[in-house]
Amino acid sequence: MRLDKFLKVSRLIKRRTVANEACDAGRVLVNGVVAKASTKVKAGDIIEIQFGTKTVKAEVLDIKETTKKEEAKDLFKYL
Repeated sequence: MRLDKFLKVSRLIKRRTVANEACDAGRVLVNGVVAKASTKVKAGDIIEIQFGTKTVKAEVLDIKETTKKEEAKDLFKYL
């Protein structure tokens, strides 16, 4: 699954356009490497997102095309 879509589906970032902009600005890393929005993510990948001075680090646990709000937190775990 594309990185920008995963960020939206998992609700780490609320909108796909915002996820795209974060990737374009180089604020998203997958396994320690700056990632583009089209980067493929799979279970086990580590995603780091830089929000201003804060950094959020999460591990991908599962990939789903769509999910309910309550189930979104099951797609990743914070590190």
